[in-house]
Amino acid sequence: HRITFQTSSEELCLGIVTPASRHQYIGIIHNLLQGGAEGIILGCTEIELLIKPGDVDCLLFPTTRIHAEAAVEQALATVIAIGPENRNDTEDGG
Repeated sequence: HRITFQTSSEELCLGIVTPASRHQYIGIIHNLLQGGAEGIILGCTEIELLIKPGDVDCLLFPTTRIHAEAAVEQALATVIAIGPENRNDTEDGG
């Protein structure tokens, strides 16, 4: 826990990505996989700066991307449900 907090607060939040930190995180992930984990949730936005899909051989769940895609899907579903004939906006301003 100390390593992940320190890396996040003292490096990643400042835009610093080091090979040493990447190596530490990959080691933590490997330990989790050896313990039976089948995938890893990248639950902190900054971790996605450090760990990439090719770094480990398991499922990764990048929460920033998952949330962004869900937001877009929801927004598009709302626009489709409303339909152009029911919108209050007009393109000619009038």
